[in-house]
Amino acid sequence: MTDAVEYDVVVLGGGPAGENVADRTRAAGLSTALVESELVGGECSYWACIPSKALLRPVLARADARRVPGLAGAAGGPLDTAAVFAHRDYWTGNWKDGGQIDWLDSVGAHVYRGHGRLYGIRKVAVTSPEGEHHVLSARHAVVVATGTRAVVPDVPGMAGAGPWTSREATSAQAAPGRLLIVGGSVVAAEMATAWQGLGSQVTVLVRGSGLLPRMEPFAGELVAEALREAGAVVRTGVTVEAVVRDGSTGPVTVVLEGGELVEGDELLVATGRAPRTEDIGLDTVGLPAGQWIEVDDSCRVPGHDWLYAVGDVNHRALLTHQGKYQARIAGAAIAARAEGGAPLDTRPWGAHAATADTRAVPQVVFTDPEAAAVGLSLAEAERAGHRVRAVDYDLSKVSGAGLYADGYRGRARMVVDLDRGILLGATFVGPGAAELLHAATVAVAGEVPVERLWHAVPAFPTISEIWLRLLETYRG
Repeated sequence: MTDAVEYDVVVLGGGPAGENVADRTRAAGLSTALVESELVGGECSYWACIPSKALLRPVLARADARRVPGLAGAAGGPLDTAAVFAHRDYWTGNWKDGGQIDWLDSVGAHVYRGHGRLYGIRKVAVTSPEGEHHVLSARHAVVVATGTRAVVPDVPGMAGAGPWTSREATSAQAAPGRLLIVGGSVVAAEMATAWQGLGSQVTVLVRGSGLLPRMEPFAGELVAEALREAGAVVRTGVTVEAVVRDGSTGPVTVVLEGGELVEGDELLVATGRAPRTEDIGLDTVGLPAGQWIEVDDSCRVPGHDWLYAVGDVNHRALLTHQGKYQARIAGAAIAARAEGGAPLDTRPWGAHAATADTRAVPQVVFTDPEAAAVGLSLAEAERAGHRVRAVDYDLSKVSGAGLYADGYRGRARMVVDLDRGILLGATFVGPGAAELLHAATVAVAGEVPVERLWHAVPAFPTISEIWLRLLETYRG
């Protein structure tokens, strides 16, 4: 190893969370190094959020257009898949990270390419692709932001069949004739929507009772109904016992419990994520390798006053925007601790507390219909011991929804804390519903009294008039 190069902060992982930590610590005047073993920009930029939405946008736009009188006939044909893939490739930078590197250069962060591992307290060892070795020393903090990887279940024949994970599903250059999807997660629902719309015959095999199990039950029900109407097959309550394939190409057969065979041309496994912590040197600082990293609300690891973990790796909220939020909180905390003086504000909603991770996490599932939710579902609120009331309303009854699309179908729910008179959560499912979410996020994070929301008048005729209908229903 060479002599250690010293920085104020060393960030291990260059995805959105790691980049945002670097941005905040540099803004505070702290010298910062960032270590990345793949592409700077991470999973979101190249194999998740960005490419998936680029694939989904034309599928959803066509679905919306087919519901608009005067436009439906013109939108009846197939998509230009070559143009869709080219647009996706543009948004991923053709899987090159020069733009991300330029941005980090502009904020003054130093990028090290290679595999980074903790090397004891406040140190990170980096091995470059060329075999060069560096040791980076941190005066104030090391931040782990290594993210997650897709999990391939331990099912006989699965690993050897060369299944797609989210990476292959978002970067494929052609639509398979028949795509089998195992899982009911967000990835499963979005990729079923995308590839069915791009010309594949999709079959979704769900072990549980429905899609999107972490959202209100009606979300998964409406998405599954729409997928079936689009021509996909959605089966619930089925268990995959084995996978049979001659090598990693050619037809693939899934063997279900009871012996039923389901055949396809590609198999996407969307059953969960695991932390990328198995080979980053956690054992050198007394932490278990391969596990999620526990943190406090400032994203610092208990018992290690110099070590932080942000993004998926801490398992607080596995969403890009939440990882970036944690990065902003952690960056502020690192800067404040480096400066010394006044104690940190770690009260709920304080400048150094990632409170939204447990109280106001927003998420959009870009399916047809879109499903958007923030805060607690009814079941989660009840399990947490809150005295609550769920208020539901049919979105199609709102004038703006009817004008948006003929045959509009959707549903909305707000979960009200009856003791405090505030919203604990809200869910909207329907075409265009994603744009309803931020208002709900503000209401939940701001703990806005329901009685005050009565004075927030939605514009007519917009879909956001659903807020008035929900409040009217609540008031009786």
